[in-house]
Amino acid sequence: MTPNYTYRAEWSDDYCQYVGLCLEFKGRYALALTPHEAIERVAAIIAKELAEYAVIGVDPPPSLTDHHYSGRFAVRTSPVLHERLIVEAAEQGISLNKWVSYKLAGRPAPSLDDLFD
Repeated sequence: MTPNYTYRAEWSDDYCQYVGLCLEFKGRYALALTPHEAIERVAAIIAKELAEYAVIGVDPPPSLTDHHYSGRFAVRTSPVLHERLIVEAAEQGISLNKWVSYKLAGRPAPSLDDLFD
């Protein structure tokens, strides 16, 4: 089974083109005038490299998207930031875990009215 790799296209001011990237293959990229073409080009590079891996019997890098994520990870922070986050969560009327999840996702916490609807 072919892994489902993670592709991105970003504009490069240096090259005045889009840079297509595959997150699982560091250092592999392709340039193009459109994001779609940049991704197609880097995907072709990755396909060729995967074929070479198969010939020599090397396992390719694991896919980020095929991995099962638990939804849990630990974050270490300073006691001052920990205290501030606890206070903010209490002000929002939600758990620290929910508050940090909202902040990491860049979303505002629901209003108290939303919590009790």
